[in-house]
Order: sequence, then structure tokens, then C-alpha cells
Amino acid sequence: MKTYLPAKFIVERDSERCIQCQVCVNQCTFDTHYYDGEDDIVKNREENCAGCHRCMTFCPTGALTIRRNLLEYRENYNWRPEVIEDIIKQAETGGMLLTGMGDDKEHRIYWDHLVLNASQVTNPSIDPLREPMELATYLGSKPDRVELDAKGRLKTKLPPQVRLEVPVMFAAMSYGAVSLNVHHSLARAATEMDTLWNTGEGGLHPSLYKYGQNTIVQVASGRFGVHQEYLDAGRVVEIKIGQGAKPGIGGHLPGGKVSHEVSLTRMIPTGTDALSPAPQHDIYSIEDLSQLVYALKEATNYTKPISVKIAAVHNSAAIASGMVRAGADIIVLDGLRGSTGAAPKVIRDNVGIPIELALAAVDTRLRQEGIRNRASLVVSGGIRNSGDVAKAIALGADACYIGTAALVALGCSVCQQCHTGKCAWGICTTDLSLTKRINPDIGARRLANLLRGWSLELKDMLGGMGINALESLRGNRLALRGVGLNDNELEVLGVRVAGS
Repeated sequence: MKTYLPAKFIVERDSERCIQCQVCVNQCTFDTHYYDGEDDIVKNREENCAGCHRCMTFCPTGALTIRRNLLEYRENYNWRPEVIEDIIKQAETGGMLLTGMGDDKEHRIYWDHLVLNASQVTNPSIDPLREPMELATYLGSKPDRVELDAKGRLKTKLPPQVRLEVPVMFAAMSYGAVSLNVHHSLARAATEMDTLWNTGEGGLHPSLYKYGQNTIVQVASGRFGVHQEYLDAGRVVEIKIGQGAKPGIGGHLPGGKVSHEVSLTRMIPTGTDALSPAPQHDIYSIEDLSQLVYALKEATNYTKPISVKIAAVHNSAAIASGMVRAGADIIVLDGLRGSTGAAPKVIRDNVGIPIELALAAVDTRLRQEGIRNRASLVVSGGIRNSGDVAKAIALGADACYIGTAALVALGCSVCQQCHTGKCAWGICTTDLSLTKRINPDIGARRLANLLRGWSLELKDMLGGMGINALESLRGNRLALRGVGLNDNELEVLGVRVAGS
């Protein structure tokens, strides 16, 4: 017996405005709209609606409105509609519930409970329009000290460094999980703004090798698309051990998204599921990790920083300490609000910790052990705006990754249907009829505009604090104050309560 679940969205069509042009039929990838030839009218299948708003955006007469269908169950805080519906779905299918994007539960967002300090009389502010303001940051291991020769030239040999003109990079999103046009948009924007983008674990399409100086290439447990030319192409090599949306489990790209081009890049057969093992099978200890780090350094002739990415979990600080001692030049922490193309819903919603707490704990631990300079610290997982970036840097980060924010700039409406491959905006799909909905010229411009806008805002915030360089904010928790946080949270974050 199939249980009927009410539609999550209501599609309202204004009959006086609708001209039966069928634009909505052509734009919707979920078969919500269809043309009834007998009645000569466009109708709806509301149960299919994902709430992506594509039809409403492109309706030439503004005849469509999409709104939530608020289900009137008996009030029960424990047995909420979402919980009931999830049980019904699993009772019918016997499988795991999959979802896309990041955790949408009401976990505390600590960025919203942190405020930045500002200068007033005794520490005058700086006008970024009239005075130089430095946002550049360097990623890579730094020596304990440097030596200069008699002429003031640097004698100490520095490990490989990467200069970012803005402390924001585009997070790992693999080819197959997102379309090739998305990768082109990310690569071109990163090049224009002199920052980096990350291939994710799906390899690098041949057409993108020319952007290698602004590319982070990833080595994950599945080793998809990993070969010598791939390693040589990137500016940074990143070992992916975990990610915030699904800590402790592997990746899964459904076979329906493994097109011919994706199969060539990933080096797997067309149409087969791309399953990444949960563990890296050559990493079962810090010693094993060290061996892989130095194998990759050898493979790239010690010319590139090696990054290691983990999900933010309760013992991230101890793990990060071991990773630094294992030779990692960059540590990446991905919090529980980090997004993904497909994850078991129960994992996404219940495993991992907020990135703010993990970042503070890791930065504190590395400073206490005197090894903070030996690795840069990058965070991701729900970074929404320049304010989040500034607060992350004050908590100890060197730079931030953005994933969802970048996709929203490209048109994503966070409808959480990434795993279906039916993305109406042409983002999380390999269907060639849909991928062309992303124009790389427009996409690159929008992404560059986003980073440019954030850069201006960061300079304004720094100026308001009386700071003229990002370096002066990094790890400066005195620039932060907590609002509405308890003593334990303030202690972990290492910040004072507002008013103190």
C-alpha cells in the first residue's frame, strides 16, 4: 500500500495572466508542469515540485507563484511533519534517504552570535577608499624564524607558498556532481580574482588544465582522475579524508550522472556508480598519512603545498595536531553545515560539529603546541558572507572556502535535489540539455563580482577596526565579542562576552 504524501509546495497559476506559452513546461526538470492537449491548457503536478523557482523566474507574464504547503498535522514538537514523512518514505522503500546541500536543522549558527569590535576615539579608523588596505594571505608552512644576509636578502629557504589576493576560495565540487560549465565558471573567476578553486574528487577536465595555477587538485579515497599530469597541473594538492556533510563515510556519484565525458575524466566506465570508500585505505594512522603527504611531495618535486581536509568532529584539534606533524602544509576543516551533492539525510543532520567550534579548538591547540606557523588553516561549511569570513579569520583561519554561496551566485535556489541529477538551473547535472543553462562567461562574472563585493566589505570592516592588513586580524579574538552564548561556548571559542 502506497501512502499518499501531500505536496510540499503549492503552484498557483493566475489564469488571467497565463498565456499557455509552455515556458514553465520546458524549464521544469521535475515534470511539475505539463500541457494538456485535450483541454488546451497547462496544468500542474504539485507533488513533483522541488521549490526551485525556475518556472516562476522565467514566466514571461509573472503568472506563477510557488509557496510552501504548510501541512496541518496535530501539533507535536517531537513528531514534526518532516519526521513523519521520512518514516513513511523509508517504510515504502526500505532504503536510505538521500539529500543534497548542507544541514538545514536549527543548530546554533555561532557566526550570528559573534560581533566584531570597532575603533572609535583612541584607535582611529582607517578609510579604505583613501588608504591602502591589504587582504592578501599566503597559504603554506612557515618557518619558525627567517635569516637575512648582510644585504637584507632572505637566506632561509621557504616551503612552497601560494598567495591569495582575497582570503576566499571556491570549495571542492567534483565534475559529475556539478556540470563542466560550473567548473569553467569557478576556474575563470578564481583566475580573475587571483584566488583558487578546487576540483573535488572527480579529476580535472582537459579543457581546464590552462587554469592550473589557480587550481587545487584533490586526491580522495576513490582516486578518481588522479595521475601524474593531474598532480602537475594543480597549484595545491589536497588529500580529502572527510567532509562536513558526511563525516566518516565515502562519496557516491550515481551512475546516471556519469556521462561519457565524466567517465573519461574520472577514469571509470560510463554509467557506473562512482563509489569512494569511507576510509583512505592507505591511511590508518598519522604515520600512514605522513607517508602519503611525502609521497605527493615527492611526486610533485616539493613544489606545491600539500593540504589535508577533514570533517569537523569532536577531536579535530588532536587530529589536526597530528596532521601538521605529518607534514601537511594546509589543514582544511569542513563543518556540519557544509554541503554535498548527495548524502544520507541522517548523516548530514546528525554527524559532525559546527565549524566555528572546531576552528577555535584547532587554532588554540596548534598555538599551545607551538606549531601553528607550520600549517595554514582553511575552514568551510556554511560561510555565507564577508562577515562570516572576517569572524573566521579572527577565530584563527587563514582563509575560507565557499561552496553553496558560489552556487547561489550561479542561480542555485538550494532546493536540495542535487542527487537527482535534474537540477533545473544546470548546476548539479550532467544532462547536456541542462548544463547549457549555465553560461561560463556570465557565471565567471557573477562569481568574480561576489568576491569583489566581499573584498570591499572586508576592507570596510578592517578599516572600521582600525586595521590596515588582514594579517592583523588573523587569530585576534580580542576583536570578537559573544552575544547570547553560555560560558562553555565562550570558553571554547576563546572570546569575551559583549560588554566586557
